[in-house]
Amino acid sequence: MTKKSKSYIFWKRFLDISVAVFALIVLAPVFAFVAFLYLFGDNRGPVFYQQTRIGLNHKPFQIYKFRSMVVGADQRLYENKELYKKFVDNGYKLPTDEDPRITKLGAFLRRTSIDELPQFINILKGDMSIIGPRPVVEKELCEYGDEVDVFLSVLPGAMGLWQASGRSTIQYPERAQLEIEYATHANMWFDFKIIFMTIKAIFKKVGAM
Repeated sequence: MTKKSKSYIFWKRFLDISVAVFALIVLAPVFAFVAFLYLFGDNRGPVFYQQTRIGLNHKPFQIYKFRSMVVGADQRLYENKELYKKFVDNGYKLPTDEDPRITKLGAFLRRTSIDELPQFINILKGDMSIIGPRPVVEKELCEYGDEVDVFLSVLPGAMGLWQASGRSTIQYPERAQLEIEYATHANMWFDFKIIFMTIKAIFKKVGAM
């Protein structure tokens, strides 16, 4: 694992803050519209979904997303053994069209990646970076084996090499290998390359869930 330079850490954080502030200002109407749909639409309830993820140096944090599921979705998943097994076997995710917890609005938010926009709040807070390994729940850490400390040696990101390479079409252990590759070789040029790769994948809807 290569030690990251102070200049890289400084400029990465500077860009994270700058982009997050700009994005939250520009996307304010989108936040307001989604909030309106959840506060006054058919599926009333919390606008945001929060889940504990593991971040830099094993530090847990609450990740923010627009809620795409029914209220109490996590509890329903853990209580349904068959559904939970399918969830684990599929790389700790369920395809949107096979997940009974996802609402119609939620399916649209996921398909367009709008559900991920609140993560700019996490980036501004310093929990995440624009680029980095995708943050995982604690149960997923076992997938990284002896390399788990390497995986958690950098800030998790809203975009990452795994997403840029195919998102949900790539499962463990290949996903872990990609995330560890980024953590080991992270630098500014690698970050910019991943940004363009991710944008391309989103527009092509590669692995969207």
